[in-house]
Amino acid sequence: MTDVIEVRFKGNRKEFFSWPSAEPLALHDSVIVEVERGQDLGRVSAVGPVAAKKCAGSCSGCSLAEAAAAPPPKPAYSVLRRATADDAAVAEQLHREEEDVRRRVMERVRSHTLPMKVSDAEWQWDKKKLTVYFTAEQRVDFRALVRDLASLFHTRIELRQIGARDEAKRLDGVGRCGRQYCCSSWLPELRPVSLSLAKDQHLSLNPSQISGGCGRLLCCLRYEHDFYVQTRKRFPKEGRVLRTAAGAERVLAVDVFRETVTLRTDAGDTRVVSLEKLKGEVSGADA
Repeated sequence: MTDVIEVRFKGNRKEFFSWPSAEPLALHDSVIVEVERGQDLGRVSAVGPVAAKKCAGSCSGCSLAEAAAAPPPKPAYSVLRRATADDAAVAEQLHREEEDVRRRVMERVRSHTLPMKVSDAEWQWDKKKLTVYFTAEQRVDFRALVRDLASLFHTRIELRQIGARDEAKRLDGVGRCGRQYCCSSWLPELRPVSLSLAKDQHLSLNPSQISGGCGRLLCCLRYEHDFYVQTRKRFPKEGRVLRTAAGAERVLAVDVFRETVTLRTDAGDTRVVSLEKLKGEVSGADA
């Protein structure tokens, strides 16, 4: 039986491979995989049905209904074997060299006066390919640079332009919350984040307060949005006038975490009351 295996590489890059052997692979196993024009080393990050489901979900060529009825996906490339200690040592040595490689690439970029920022460099395990990741505000003609780098490193060169959020995901860091970037730790995919999400959550619209290390809107605005939408359904809307034990009061604000509501009477008096108590007062007034 051929299993689908998810393998992760440097910078949270992941790909799917088939594993034809009956001997199962375990999470975090180092493996040598088949790639275009060579071999690479990565770590197993998902196996079995979980990997198969993620592989099917990453395919944009079929609908969910078609994917459910279709046979299990079959990746184009295979896991060749488990990596040995010597294989891992080769990979570690290449990783140590990559920062120096990045600096040398930056020197060549400056010599070609190209408007691009080199973010990272990644050797393929067999050293048959060097991938250079960069960001740029506009389209860059880097054909001459590729020829220059190919003669410098004597290998196949791939220059890959990425966005600011993808750059943060590759390089990792600590967010304003004091924790590791979500995109580098657990967030499976980067979905669009709009300013309307911040408005729904009643957050400050100051970009410096709702932007992440990448300079774009915080990813948590997206995945926390459903929580705010569902929780606010339990609260009265701001501006609504309620009949309570104190008479007619207008809802000024709600606090979904403390579960409190701020009210103001027609006389201008304000008070903060718990949601549970407010519901009791409104029910009593209606009765």
